[in-house]
Amino acid sequence: MVIKLSKGDQVDILAPASFLDKEDDFTKGIEILKNWGLEINQNKSLSKKFGYFAGDDLIRFRELEKAQNSKLTIFAKGGWGSARLLEKNPKWGNSLMLGFSDTCSLLLSKYSHGYNGSIHGPMITTLHQEPKWSLDRLRNLLFEGYVNDIKGLSLREGVAKGEIIVSNLTIATFLIGTHHFPNLRNKIIIFEDVNEDIYKIDRMLTYLRMTKTFTDIAGIGFGSFSGDFCDSEWKILLKNLVIERLKEFDFPILFDLPIGHISGNACIPLGYQATLNGDKGFLNIHIPNN
Repeated sequence: MVIKLSKGDQVDILAPASFLDKEDDFTKGIEILKNWGLEINQNKSLSKKFGYFAGDDLIRFRELEKAQNSKLTIFAKGGWGSARLLEKNPKWGNSLMLGFSDTCSLLLSKYSHGYNGSIHGPMITTLHQEPKWSLDRLRNLLFEGYVNDIKGLSLREGVAKGEIIVSNLTIATFLIGTHHFPNLRNKIIIFEDVNEDIYKIDRMLTYLRMTKTFTDIAGIGFGSFSGDFCDSEWKILLKNLVIERLKEFDFPILFDLPIGHISGNACIPLGYQATLNGDKGFLNIHIPNN
């Protein structure tokens, strides 16, 4: 089921993790949505603080469940805390839900429980940093139900077809063994992350190997792994690590896709059929016409 927005639709804004600390970024993001003709519902918990969270777990959980009645929920920011809400087992609905980083735990849980609408993409506080092509892509997905292909660097040739799943690598790794982590059999998986040094990424990829996570996937892609230390030498180390850790698998691999903690975070809807083309270096999402 493809969910599309129309002008005048209500958007719920949630902060399921850390509290808001950059009001200017938040305001600029809200203005973009208003310019698209959307009505904004800012719940009261956005201004709350409980430690480093936007309100305590129960407040944030109730707002998350309430927002399932909205056509679109956009997370205000990441940080840490979204996964704590999964301990209460949210009741999901078939509605659009947009975020990345820490909020990937919620996107993956919703998808894992058989509900449509999870989108990995910009949040309110990052919207104004997106280039025109990325904002156009998000608007096209939300209102028209399509996205263009994106390009990456091929590390292994071949063509994979399957449902697509996108997540922050750290968040996905710590969901393994829970019922919030999806079955990856015959799926295309895309990982991104931020401020994780090489040894930590090595540790996570090794854990994914040991849990047999890679055994039955159709293909894999890697988005941005940005951070203050991510110079050209570091990027070569990461590329070589990916090649080494995945060398005995035969699925195609794309690297350096425009997805993650960067200006140019291409939105990707989870659960749709996709083609990861390691021969030509592109990722295509097949969204059916209603």
